[in-house]
Amino acid sequence: MTDIITEQATAAASGAAATEQFRSKQRTDAVDVDAKRVDTLVSELLAAAHDIIRRHKVTYAEYDVLKSWLIQVGEDGEWPLFLDVWLEHVVEEVAGENRQGSKGTIEGPYYIPDAPRLPAEATLPMREGEAGTPLLFQGQVTGVDGTPLPGATVEIWHADADGFYSQFAPDLPEWNLRGTVTADEQGHFKIHTMEPAPYQIPTDGSCGKLIAAAGWHAWRPAHLHLKVSAPGHQLITTQLYFKGGSHVSDDIASAVKPELILDPAPVADGSGREVTYDFVLDKA
Repeated sequence: MTDIITEQATAAASGAAATEQFRSKQRTDAVDVDAKRVDTLVSELLAAAHDIIRRHKVTYAEYDVLKSWLIQVGEDGEWPLFLDVWLEHVVEEVAGENRQGSKGTIEGPYYIPDAPRLPAEATLPMREGEAGTPLLFQGQVTGVDGTPLPGATVEIWHADADGFYSQFAPDLPEWNLRGTVTADEQGHFKIHTMEPAPYQIPTDGSCGKLIAAAGWHAWRPAHLHLKVSAPGHQLITTQLYFKGGSHVSDDIASAVKPELILDPAPVADGSGREVTYDFVLDKA
């Protein structure tokens, strides 16, 4: 990665892009929430905050630091980052608690819909000489009863070998390492790509200040993002990690689950690594 990209892939730029993308979403799952539900959730959230203040004897100086920081999060456009890193994994846990099929995890802030459509065996869009270890990611999409799901959709996106996502860092081609793959008549898919790298979430903005103040690290393990769907079945949003990879055991976003860890094997001809991972979808 060039110095120019490293310098310009700032928290502010990334946050602004994530905020714009979130606002553009068509929330098909949006529902009206009744006043009693709002009252319950907000009252309990405030009560928890009040309890923390009382138990830890929070001072006015500390309160003013918090107030200033909350204002700065908004000015930096980092609310999507903050919420996706520290809260989304619990929302996903609740949403998927009754799922019988494959495990899901957080979407994160870097999803872009309508990536280029690709056939059942495909190579993701990438630059000539794209850095990293070649990876063949393959598998099958079935229902809970084992029935293959023909034409299932496998959306995939991930960071490059320097930890940057297309459309969220300068100088990367628009759809670099992003694609929408249509499985074959037996639900099989084969995706040729490059292994992503672990990366730090942006640390030059408000979230970075929180991380530094708390003495935390900012790292996410290397991962593939996926959304897998088929007619009549529930869409699954997930991430897949790599066995033995850095920060698999201490992901800042708390999104890793044992069922989501891949163990790629070397390709026989030495040209990279390959792994098979099947997806099981619940009925809608």
